[in-house]
Parts: sequence; structure tokens; C-alpha cells
Amino acid sequence: QVQLVESGGGSVQAGGSLRLSCAASGSTSRVRCMGWFRLAPGKEREGVASIDNDGRTNYADSVKGRFIISQDNAKDTVYLQMNSLKPEDTAMYFCAASKNWYACSSGSDYDYNFWGQGTQVTVSS
Repeated sequence: QVQLVESGGGSVQAGGSLRLSCAASGSTSRVRCMGWFRLAPGKEREGVASIDNDGRTNYADSVKGRFIISQDNAKDTVYLQMNSLKPEDTAMYFCAASKNWYACSSGSDYDYNFWGQGTQVTVSS
């Protein structure tokens, strides 16, 4: 099992920045891909960004150029730097881990095995 704990959410005005963190523990050696997803009221859960063990990243079109995913393997932590935030970025953000390489390219939440409890991000106009 892999346990994931997110932190760093909060409220910010449009144009501001936040950095989310996701600390992993447990059987982290099994993890091949880490991702961030978000869920806004009335919408389906959306893949935001992912990173594999080799550091290759993928981003949703809606966040490209604004968000950066990174990882610190020594700390088993993944980060999501969110810049130029918009009100439409308001959502609950979840960290997820997958035992499969293809999760990073698929972007599907079905391909992820472990999930954190989420952290709320609210962007006001």
C-alpha cells in the first residue's frame, strides 16, 4: 500500500500562486507514476499533471505554461507549482500514485491505484 498526504491548498486571488505538496509513504518503490487531479463542483474529475520515475511530465491543456509538476525522490514528495491562477482552477486537488508506467500517458484516473484525501484550492476574481 501507498499512503498519500496532500498539503498546500488555500485561497488566493486570481493571478496568484500556490504550491501543493504530496508526501508518499509505504511501498513507494512500487510507484511508477504520480499525478495530480482536480474535482470542481458539477464537473468530472480532471487530470492536471503527471510525472513518471524518469521525470517525464504531462499536462492538461488547461494548465500548460502555468503549472509545473516536480518530484523529490529523496523525500518521496511530488509538488505542483501553480502560477497565474484563474477562478476556473478552483477545485479539490488530489494526488494519485500508479504502479503502472502507462498511467502517466493515459491521464485516466482509472489507471491510478492510490489516492490522497485532497486539498482545496480556491481562486477568487
